[in-house]
Amino acid sequence: MDRANPPHPSTFEWRFPRNPRTVGLSRHLLGRQLHAWKVMDDVSDTTVLLVSELMTNAVCYARVPYGRDLVLRAQVVDDTLRVEVTDGSVAMPIARSAGPEEESGRGLALVEALSHSWGAFPRPYGIGKTVWFEMELFGAGPRGGVDPAAG
Repeated sequence: MDRANPPHPSTFEWRFPRNPRTVGLSRHLLGRQLHAWKVMDDVSDTTVLLVSELMTNAVCYARVPYGRDLVLRAQVVDDTLRVEVTDGSVAMPIARSAGPEEESGRGLALVEALSHSWGAFPRPYGIGKTVWFEMELFGAGPRGGVDPAAG
């Protein structure tokens, strides 16, 4: 894939149970899809890391019945990769500053630091929320790119 011949907009979506094993499975499936889209390794690795953080938050903190699925959605449009994680909790994410001795609390700080942009919005009809981030695929320095050799 190259800048002269950008990909057609592509979207993939996966549904998962709210289960700790979901985090690893979502990383694996997204990594395979990014490889198929020929996303450069550094962008792919960062994207998979950030998805791990968002899926972990959804599994650990979305206190909803286990029958409610989590949804991971990835979409490439033009020069942007957008990733969304949807869960059934209405509680919006709040970034916090973790102290040096704390073992958790850095996930959203990583998302903010490593993505081009991120945010969250409530789902329609008041059931849950979607947390999203975007990665630039072209010309974004160390965080962006599609493998120019893969054309």
